[in-house]
Amino acid sequence: MPLALTEEQEMLSRSAAEFLADRASLAQFRTWRERSHQQAFDPELWREIAGMGWPGIAIGEEQGGAGLGLAGLGVVLEQLGRHLSVTPMNSTVLCGVTAIQLLGRAAQQAALLPQVIEGSRTISLAWDERPHFDPFGVATAARSTATGWLLNGCKRGVADVSSVDWLLVVCRLEGAAGDREGLGVFIVPRNAPRLRIEVTPMVDGRNYGEIVLEGVELGAEALLGGAAAPAAALGRLVDVINAGLAAELLGISEEAFARTLRYLKDRSQFGKPIGSYQALQHRAAHWFVELQLARSLVQEALLALDADPSSSLGLQGPALASMAKAKASQVAELATNEAIQMHGGIGMTDAHDIGLYIKRARVLEQAFGDQNHHLDRLASLQGY
Repeated sequence: MPLALTEEQEMLSRSAAEFLADRASLAQFRTWRERSHQQAFDPELWREIAGMGWPGIAIGEEQGGAGLGLAGLGVVLEQLGRHLSVTPMNSTVLCGVTAIQLLGRAAQQAALLPQVIEGSRTISLAWDERPHFDPFGVATAARSTATGWLLNGCKRGVADVSSVDWLLVVCRLEGAAGDREGLGVFIVPRNAPRLRIEVTPMVDGRNYGEIVLEGVELGAEALLGGAAAPAAALGRLVDVINAGLAAELLGISEEAFARTLRYLKDRSQFGKPIGSYQALQHRAAHWFVELQLARSLVQEALLALDADPSSSLGLQGPALASMAKAKASQVAELATNEAIQMHGGIGMTDAHDIGLYIKRARVLEQAFGDQNHHLDRLASLQGY
């Protein structure tokens, strides 16, 4: 059975659902995607979201956040998936804030996190360089200079790249591509000289792109933590990101199921609702069971990553994160495929909303490792 949400999380979920239905619904998404691809998100909407405290959900109270942990953040990400809302929550909060918390020095956290919490700064993590995610296959180079650092290289698939204020760029300080050690994360202003951005909208209608660093000069303070990031810290960053993406995939799958269930009850053929046919009932029942399995894994992964890393639950965090991402990806594939098939021909048209969910799901499934990547990682963690 799925783990129960706390009363606080239930309230947060209802609040998020109500706000997004009013201000960032699927209807607003349709309007937004017709605008210029050079604008990744609505800054006014983001200020409203910041006013609700969402950017600080997973940040501790001592740093000005809400202190609700990743489990609280997962509740909001799930609702974002259900409404296909266009916001920088993934890039800024899930990726950016987590990177600063895990890798930044106390002084850097004190300087950067309040700006994110109040909504005045947005962030995106620039990590990928290859067609498939490889966390340590980084060739983008950072070389020490008399005044700081010099960055050269290229990053792909950077979310919200045209509109964020800062880019957190993963670079190699030493060693060769594939080495687990020797990586560092730099804070790079989006308008830095010799930084070139090429926007490439994805199938889900969101703003992604490539950045090219051609001798970008940064001060010594630009390196998070002031030194190379430990491989364990980078691994935990990837775990948190994938658990959060799994939560959004779960929301997509849940909404696809809910919409299809209503359609099965409303659509009639040969004089009776198509949901009365046993073949469709069996498929819907299988779908429901898979959703419950995915929900349990996602919630367990978020709780494990919130726990003390040395505790029995915390030690399971890496494995549970990969299990959650792999299962959520599998279920999202099942959910969106079944939703389109059960809707029939209209499910394939852009005019019908159900087809939009498969596009967002496919992008998230590939981000930071697809299900095959995580199944392979899980096998390695288990000693196979």
